[in-house]
Amino acid sequence: MDDFFSRITLIDVHQNLIRNIVSLKASEDLFDDLTDDPDERALAQQAESDANPYLYQSHSPEIHRPFEEAIWFNAIIWPFRNWRISRFSDGSFGVWYGSDTIETTVYETAYHWYRGLLTDAGFNKERVVIERKLYSVRCRAALWDVRHLLEDYPLLIHKTDYSFTQLVGSRMHREGHPGLFTASVRHEHGHLYALLNPNVLSNPRHHSYLTYTLEDGQVIVEKTQGEVWLEIGVYEM
Repeated sequence: MDDFFSRITLIDVHQNLIRNIVSLKASEDLFDDLTDDPDERALAQQAESDANPYLYQSHSPEIHRPFEEAIWFNAIIWPFRNWRISRFSDGSFGVWYGSDTIETTVYETAYHWYRGLLTDAGFNKERVVIERKLYSVRCRAALWDVRHLLEDYPLLIHKTDYSFTQLVGSRMHREGHPGLFTASVRHEHGHLYALLNPNVLSNPRHHSYLTYTLEDGQVIVEKTQGEVWLEIGVYEM
């Protein structure tokens, strides 16, 4: 491991990245289970807003801020508040994953949708449809670049064994590094950005919607309803 870390280089990233998540179409009052009194809910919302650093960064009129904040939360903050075991995390901290192309995010998320959620739930033989929402998010950070180490350390891109990459992620997190730039495991020639610090991400904007349909051993991806954009065979995953 010491040799690996001694060979890491840095890359200065100043660009937009794509974040691909399950579509959240319905808004929700987060405080309606605490009280039935609308004045008390408003007070709780105000207290939450006062403690929210995003609102201090916003210069938009107040009427637009709830919509901005929802985008900011969904596109940036969600994985830092909802920790999951993943390629670079053992589940004890959050990691934000994105890419510089839509196609790479599709290959990555389609794999986890099919191999994780659907297969684990026993729905991998049925026709299933899910909506996805894409955001464009600005990244400004000096990231660990490990692409030149992939040949010497093949566990960096192993399809199922995350033991090595989780050690890498744990050290990044422990030492306060903002993130890492590497090759995508699911999409040939694609790149993956694994970020551990939300402060290097900003200016989230809604980009587009996608629809994934699992049918006849294929994940069919549509940008426009009824028009197939991409097909991914589940046995290729």
